Amino acid sequence: MLGAGAAYWAVVFALGFVLGTIRVLWLAPLVGLVPATLIELPVMLAASWIASGWLMQRFAITCQSAALAMGGLAFGLLMAAECALAAALTGETPAQWLAGLRQPHVLLGLAGQAAFALMPWWRAHRDGTARA
Repeated sequence: MLGAGAAYWAVVFALGFVLGTIRVLWLAPLVGLVPATLIELPVMLAASWIASGWLMQRFAITCQSAALAMGGLAFGLLMAAECALAAALTGETPAQWLAGLRQPHVLLGLAGQAAFALMPWWRAHRDGTARA
């Protein structure tokens, strides 16, 4: 389950890093932060759905609790990576990063990240392949 969670984070984070760069540098100046986030969000959620299913199969995640743990670990890694990136790229402290989570576009992203965390569980629940 640890390997599945780390792999899930790595796959989705890599795509999010690329799309986030495009969103911040190109799309947001054209349409604004909230619309840019709303454009990126469905792509990230679709990628999360696909990646979670693929990795659950690859790592033989066979119960809903393991699927939930996989998503929870990936979410924790994602939050740690985002905080570290904020420090490295903008010089924000962890407290400043946390305070920034109240901005509307960041709240949208956070909602998407919560969905990302729950995606393996939703897949397990929906597919009926993993039981509690």
